[in-house]
Amino acid sequence: MALLELYTEYNRVWIPDAEHVWKSAEIMRDFQSGDNVLELLLEDGTEHCYPVDPLKPQLPPLRNPDILVGENDLTALSYLHEPAVLHNLKVRFVESRIIYTYCGIILVAVNPYKQLHIYGDAIIHAYSGQNMGDMDPHIFAVAEEAYKQMARNHKNQSIIVSGESGAGKTVSARYTMRYFAVVSKSGSNTRVEDKVLASNPITEAIGNAKTTRNDNSSRFGKYTEISFDKKYRIIGANMRTYLLEKSRVVFQADNERNYHIFYQLCSCAQLPEFKHLRLCDADKFQYTCMGGEITIDGVDDKKDMEETQRTFSLLGKNGFSCQTSDVFKVLAAILHLGNVEIKNSGGDKSSVSSGDPHLAVFCELLNVSAEELVRWLCHRRIVLVAETVVKPVHKKRAVNARDALAKQIYAHLFDCIINRINTALKVPAKQHAFIGVLDIYGFETFDINSFEQFCINYANEKLQQQFNLHVFKLEQEEYMKEDIPWTLIDFYDNQPVIDLIEAKMGILDLLDEECLFPQGTDQSWLQKLFNYLEPNPLFEKPRLSNEAFVIQHFADKVEYQCRGFLEKNRDALYEELVDIMRDSKFCSSLSLLMETLNATTPHYVRCIKPNEEKLPFEYDSGRVVQQLRACGVLETIRISAQSYPSRWTYIEFYSRYSILMTHQEADQSDKKQTCKNVLQRLIQDPNQYKFGRTKIFFRAGQVAYLEKLRLDRLRGACVTIQKHVRGWSRRRKFLRMRQAAIIIQEYIRGKRTVRLEAPTYGFVVILFNESLNKKKIVQVTTRFILYCLCDNPQMMKEQKALVLQKYARAWLARRRFQTMRRLVLNVQLSYRVQQLRKKIEEQVTMLPNVLVTHVVSHVTLIVGRIAENNIEIQRQDHEKEVETLKEEIKRLKEERVGLQRKVDEVVQTNSDLQEQVIQLSKHVKVIPELRRDLNNLQNQRNSMDRKVKQQSEQARDYLGMLECKREDEPRLIQNIILDLKPRGVVVGMIPVLPAYIIFMCIRHADYLNDEGKLKSLMNEVIKAVKKVIMSYHKDFELLSFWLSNVYQLLNCLKQYSGEEEFMKQSTPRQKKNCLQNFDLSEHRQILSDLAIHIYHQFISVMEKSLTPAIVPGMLEHESLQGISSMKPTGFRKRSSSIYEDSETYTISSIIQQLSVFHSTMSQHGMEQGLVKQAVKQLFFLVGATTFNNIMLRKDMCSCRKGMQIRCNISYLEEWLKEKELQSSNAIDTLRPLSQAAWLLQVNKSTDDDAKEISDKCTELNSVQIVKILNSYTPIDDFEKRVSSSFVRKVQSLLQDRDGSSQLMLDSDYRFQVTFPFCSSPQALELLQVPSSLHLAFLARI
Repeated sequence: MALLELYTEYNRVWIPDAEHVWKSAEIMRDFQSGDNVLELLLEDGTEHCYPVDPLKPQLPPLRNPDILVGENDLTALSYLHEPAVLHNLKVRFVESRIIYTYCGIILVAVNPYKQLHIYGDAIIHAYSGQNMGDMDPHIFAVAEEAYKQMARNHKNQSIIVSGESGAGKTVSARYTMRYFAVVSKSGSNTRVEDKVLASNPITEAIGNAKTTRNDNSSRFGKYTEISFDKKYRIIGANMRTYLLEKSRVVFQADNERNYHIFYQLCSCAQLPEFKHLRLCDADKFQYTCMGGEITIDGVDDKKDMEETQRTFSLLGKNGFSCQTSDVFKVLAAILHLGNVEIKNSGGDKSSVSSGDPHLAVFCELLNVSAEELVRWLCHRRIVLVAETVVKPVHKKRAVNARDALAKQIYAHLFDCIINRINTALKVPAKQHAFIGVLDIYGFETFDINSFEQFCINYANEKLQQQFNLHVFKLEQEEYMKEDIPWTLIDFYDNQPVIDLIEAKMGILDLLDEECLFPQGTDQSWLQKLFNYLEPNPLFEKPRLSNEAFVIQHFADKVEYQCRGFLEKNRDALYEELVDIMRDSKFCSSLSLLMETLNATTPHYVRCIKPNEEKLPFEYDSGRVVQQLRACGVLETIRISAQSYPSRWTYIEFYSRYSILMTHQEADQSDKKQTCKNVLQRLIQDPNQYKFGRTKIFFRAGQVAYLEKLRLDRLRGACVTIQKHVRGWSRRRKFLRMRQAAIIIQEYIRGKRTVRLEAPTYGFVVILFNESLNKKKIVQVTTRFILYCLCDNPQMMKEQKALVLQKYARAWLARRRFQTMRRLVLNVQLSYRVQQLRKKIEEQVTMLPNVLVTHVVSHVTLIVGRIAENNIEIQRQDHEKEVETLKEEIKRLKEERVGLQRKVDEVVQTNSDLQEQVIQLSKHVKVIPELRRDLNNLQNQRNSMDRKVKQQSEQARDYLGMLECKREDEPRLIQNIILDLKPRGVVVGMIPVLPAYIIFMCIRHADYLNDEGKLKSLMNEVIKAVKKVIMSYHKDFELLSFWLSNVYQLLNCLKQYSGEEEFMKQSTPRQKKNCLQNFDLSEHRQILSDLAIHIYHQFISVMEKSLTPAIVPGMLEHESLQGISSMKPTGFRKRSSSIYEDSETYTISSIIQQLSVFHSTMSQHGMEQGLVKQAVKQLFFLVGATTFNNIMLRKDMCSCRKGMQIRCNISYLEEWLKEKELQSSNAIDTLRPLSQAAWLLQVNKSTDDDAKEISDKCTELNSVQIVKILNSYTPIDDFEKRVSSSFVRKVQSLLQDRDGSSQLMLDSDYRFQVTFPFCSSPQALELLQVPSSLHLAFLARI
């Protein structure tokens, strides 16, 4: 897609802004070819018309989608230009509190002006061994990349750290050297890495000073070569310095200081060891009070002096400490020299008083002649052809000579100290490779720029040229590796500027020439520049000044004041003051530096100063963009943008944009071809992308276009889902209301009776309660009925008819009821009369006739009475029977429902049984084989029972001891310990049989009361086990085997010690077999220490095996299918950092490895309590490693990734349940990780959310919580970033929380191991020694 087509409605652009450099605006109307304006809506709501030339439209740069903002690598942005870079850095620095960002091969480091918890040893170990790009950008990642490339490619490396004063160069360089010191221990007693780090306080004291921009600004360039041996351990270091700002010794601008060492000396002037220097406060010396700043806020010069002295002592070998006092003498002499007062003696003469106290101290400290010094300060010797003339000089030249002497003394002292440091850091071992760390000023421009800025900017021109060529070379290599045709890219070449400075008849050449003339001045030299260089387009003459010239550097135009150029270049130091004239080494040393850098593989760190006020996490876009232009970052962006800046692997593209694929295209068998087909369909112009071997290369803007298509597809899907859900909900609501209205209408129209049966009434109420308010229903219904009755005559007639029908139907119903009732009573009466007659007939046969007559008459009378008087009673009985019948009907209905349910259950059971029958029928053939196996097992059991019975009968004669003669002890140790392997011969025996055999031999020695034999045996056993562990310290199975046996031997020594606390669970026979003669508690302690050692080695081996799978399995692998947690990155890793044949790990890999560990421990009979401790330690490693990676990987801080992590934790919890290890409390070690995953998923917007986070994240400290919130990364545009106000709200709730402030968990932490006593039920007298152990020389007692 053409870039012009992307200027559509709702897309956003960047337009220039005076205050913020760039500001964002939204396009209000699609831009069409030929339009002369682009209609925009600014963020403050105002409309803006951006003028466009219809013939050659220069449209403002497009803004990247929010989902692409906050990238780890600036070159991964879809739209690559200055405002995109500036905005991305601002989002990371201000909102996410992230100071490091990649820009291709450059690490951009923004000074936070605040201490951050991201430089501890745990962070170093986390980055060690990682590929660049796998973790968040960091200075340690650059150091690791340099170290890895040195080891892999056997080539020297360089790390170039540059930036403005106050940008953090020195700190960054210090952290790189600290990284090498931690990951590459020297292994010798010289502790070179400590000395390398310790040299920093000295070099900072003598080479750093307070400037207007930085309280600790390095005023020299330093290249430190760290030497490594063949095992890539530090063996030494060497330091080279460049561009020392000597003029600072004698002059400081306002609000600046001289070098720190002078103020440190003055602060200790009253101490006894400094009394002989006769110093006073710094404000009393000319060289330390010029700038008006004597102290620095927050800096204790006296305390820093103690650190400097301590460092001198640490580097004190080879006589360095003895010369420390001489160093302080020279420094004090320089201060006194500055206070030597030179007076004007009239005319062109000057003089110094012979009684000047500072002159006397200077000469005393340096042991020089005061008379000679005064003479040659105020005079100069001119050598003519025939004679030598001594000529006095005026005061100004004498002062210049004094200052030149001070500068030269300091420069020589500086070089001497550096040489001494190099001597202390040098070791006899041969250097195999080195990594150089260059700490040098970046491009500088001030209101007044002089000779120092000229030299600095010249050096940066050379460095920038080398940088441009290296970037260009890497781009070409990447294209060639991916088999993509290489087309030349136009990049900025600053060779013309370098030629302007260093070529023949260039600026430096004319400067050296002018210095040869005694009468040469700055003005005469400047005039030569105008005469010779004015035609050069890179050289300009200022319009309003005759004392300056302008150079167009690669970064910016700089105006240099010519005043002082000649003096500083020649350092007007007469040979009478020193034996040798100054030999300027600037050009030669710079040339040597460039040769060194060109012979190494460079790595770049660009330090950025975010604001002038040194406020923490404040971002001044104007200052930042000025530095970005000056340090080469934007040039890297420009080179990248001209080619194919966005680069995605095929797997990443398929995962991200599978939503844009059709069902026919979504072929997982060949994802590479699928990606090609989809891309060719979505982007018609083939020039907008290229297919490489492993990656797809995109032009600028194409990834943003794909993101737009993806967002449109997702938005369309959301709208479709919402449409159907809302339609279903509204339709359901409408149908309910319609049904309720119909029911009301039916009642009103009389089509239903007024009688409200319970189901109908309840249904109507439910319908109305779900749709409308109850009170409103009554009101609406009443009004509707009244309206209908009053305004509709037909309905009035119908209503009257309904009333008549009601009464008529009621009368008919009552009539039917009365008729039915009479009928029922007559039937009952007839039935009862028949029953009485039957009873009378039976009794007649038994009674006399008289009695019969009497009875008959009596019965007749009774019947008559019944017929006449009991009608009311019968009616009541009938009513009771009716009620009974109703209850019976109700009961029968319930029974019918229950029976129906049972029938359904029977049917289901029947179907299940049928399925089981089918399954069983498949295994019918196996039943005979199973029966045969069962019979065989039964026979084996009977045989084993007989053997056990026989052994029990035999055991009555054995004492559970083995006799081992003294001469057989070596054979016993060799066979049972040294040559024994966990596999093979040991498989068929009791897992801890060696421990039992050794203990039975110990029992025999105790039985014989042979102390010598007992001690010898114990010592040899312990020595042999240690030897095995040392020889096979990486063998997991052997460590597991001997940990189990040493633990069992320790338990045996306790169980048979005779101590009551260990005999509670012993059998009577075991109590009888206790040791009788010796107390082995000391040996128990030795065995316990040995077991602890084996356990820690055992844990280390398991951790080393498990660690590679933790991060890929717990974090990177997506265990929840269909939920992609991948965000578009497009980060371009270093080609040398990618391993193509890397193994893919999943959560199943972790669980499988844990199962292997558990199975091995179980096979070796390890006690369950010890197994639980080992599993708990491994779970802690999994949790800590995963958590630490979350802290250092912004791309892992998303809601979906939180879901993935919690899913993986549930898998681990299931594994614990499966292995019955819940009581190990291993799952508790994953609480920090679980809470971090929960924090990624929970809402993060309201006050209640903040309170919930504060209450539930109890295992996380405030630093970790804030880090996760700041690093939270939306995966889609539908998600929102965590606002800064919410983060501050959470911080306020957590400010009173106690605990650690460390960002990382200590993954090397070890839980204290315990060996709880576990009584063994094994009867020693029943043990048999297998012949495979070759222990026939042992005799059972």
